[in-house]
Parts: sequence; C-alpha cells; structure tokens
Amino acid sequence: MPLKPSHFLDLDALDAQTLRAIVDTAAALKKARKTPKAFAVPEGAVLAMIFEKPSTRTRVSFEMAINQLGGGAIVLNSQDMQLGRGETIADTARVLSRYVDAIMLRTGPHEGLMTFAEHAEIPVINGLTARSHPCQIVADILTFEEHKGPIQGRVVAWLGDANNVATSWVHAAARFGFTLRLASPPDFGPDPDLLGWARAEGAAVEVVEDARAAAKGADCVVTDTWVSMGDKDVEARKSALEPFRVDEALMSLANPDAVFMHCLPAHRGDEVTNAVMDGHQSVVWDEAENRLHAQKAILVWCLNDGRLPAENKPSRKTSPAKKSTTKKAATKKATVKKKVRAKKSTPNKRAATGGDKG
Repeated sequence: MPLKPSHFLDLDALDAQTLRAIVDTAAALKKARKTPKAFAVPEGAVLAMIFEKPSTRTRVSFEMAINQLGGGAIVLNSQDMQLGRGETIADTARVLSRYVDAIMLRTGPHEGLMTFAEHAEIPVINGLTARSHPCQIVADILTFEEHKGPIQGRVVAWLGDANNVATSWVHAAARFGFTLRLASPPDFGPDPDLLGWARAEGAAVEVVEDARAAAKGADCVVTDTWVSMGDKDVEARKSALEPFRVDEALMSLANPDAVFMHCLPAHRGDEVTNAVMDGHQSVVWDEAENRLHAQKAILVWCLNDGRLPAENKPSRKTSPAKKSTTKKAATKKATVKKKVRAKKSTPNKRAATGGDKG
C-alpha cells in the first residue's frame, strides 16, 4: 500500500516535534543560502500552485522555493482550469496527482482544501484559506526566534480581527508553548470552537477586549489588515477596530525590545501607523523574506514523505573535559593497535586500511 501523502494543511494537524523540525530546517536553509544536497527535493519535482485569491508573497516565495530546491512550478488559477467550469475538486485532485509532485492551494473555503487533500495522491499545502494561514506562521516563528531567541514561554499579542492568521497563531501557541493574547472587539473575536480546542490542548491563550492590556509586557505585537478580500462591511469594520490600531503609544506598552509583525499587505494608517511599520521594532521585511525559507522547509518535508535531513538534528554537545578524555582514549587505542600490527608478520589488506567504516 502506498504511503499516505504528507500534507501541510494546518498547524493543529501536526505535532510539536514535526513543526519544530520544520522551523529549524527553515533556519538551516536560510543560513546555508545555497541548498545543501541533503535538503534537495526529488530531482525534477514539480509544484502546481493554484490561486483562487490574489497573492504576492505566497506566489513568489513558493515559486522561488521550489526552484532553489531543484524543482519547478506551474501556476494555475480557476479560469485556467476546468475546475472553474464545473469539474469537481476531487476529479481535479486526482488528475493533478498524475502530472505533478505536490499542490499548493490558495483559496477561500477551507472545505475545498480538505477535499483536495482527501482525493490527492500527492502532498497538498495550505497556501491560505478562510480558516487559516499556517505557512505564514512558520515564517513568523522563524522571524521571532531570529530576533528574540526561543519563543517558548514568551508572550505574543494579537491585536485586531481574530481572522485566519490569528487562528494559526492559536494553533502555534499550543504547539510551540508560548502565551498568546488575543485582543479584539466582541464581534471580531476568535471562534469559540477554536478556543475550546486550545483549552483541550493546554494552550496559554487569553482573550481580552482591551488592546492595551494585551500589549502590556508582550515580546511581540502582531496585527493584520482590518478588511480582507471579500469583506463588504468596510466602514463598520474600520470603526469597530480603530481602538486596536498599533501606534507608538501602544507599542510602548510592550517590552522595550519587543518586535512588531504584520503578514502584509499592510493598510498604513488603519491597523498600523507608519511610525511603527517603519520603526526600529518592526521586523516585517525579515518576516516577508522568511516566507521563502519557510516554504522551502515545508516543501522539503512534504516531498520527502514527512522526513527531514538528519543533518538538521541538533547534535549532543560534549563537555570539554569529556572531549579531552575521549581524545586520550582514542590515542591510547591507536597506539595499542599499532603495536599489535607490528607483531604481525603479514598483515592483510583489511587490517592495514583500518577495516570498514560503514
């Protein structure tokens, strides 16, 4: 029976160890710049990217990622495909599985993504749905840890609409062990089922209606656009969310070395002011760049059947004293071997070369 594809659909569908390995792989790939052979995807691997919603960062980062890993990409939208003319999602997934090696889908209803994954014989990646945006959060965790160190035990404040990106932050709080404070107006708060899941997972998720209370003492302040694609109640949304605008006064309540994040695109003057967006605490450009490295790590994991290179696993550190003892023992062992060989009149080739090293 063939292996079940390694889909990357949501952070809550993966365990903490897997997600940590993906973030660490993203960091290793960024540090290496050129892709080490150990991290390469199968030669000639092709990623089909389906866009039912416009994109800048997702489009460019995924296409660059698969190219840098040694593969290629095909970009599709519903107008290019029979999917837009009545062919079912299930049939489209079955057909694409015969042509390409993975599918990245950026769409609206989350159910469409899940149907794709159910019927595809290859990995399916969530590039964004109305429910969640997991790829973004992999990049965000990477960015936080570059600037602040391990995120475990830290405090992240989300200010504004508890949208799809906020949902993935809730999932991340459970998997990476940090405290998440969600500050939203009553009509824009997180889904009760999501909060129920977070409680069941033991996640430290706090929900408040005061942006100042959420930002106080935070290590990271995050926001997103108030008006997403498809939202029609523009003025009502802006009016309700105005108290959650991230300005210098709000950032001053966070820790002095706190960072500001935004997944972009930003509507300057609405959810964030220019002073914060372009200020010294902003890491939004690193965050945007890290989408590339996050996508590479996700692709490596998906296209290698849910496995990541052993080279990325942290090695056990040996204390200086232990290293010294080990070195002495090795030297003594080598001396003994040399004496034994000297006594042999006709050593064979295997002994002369030190034997097989595996």
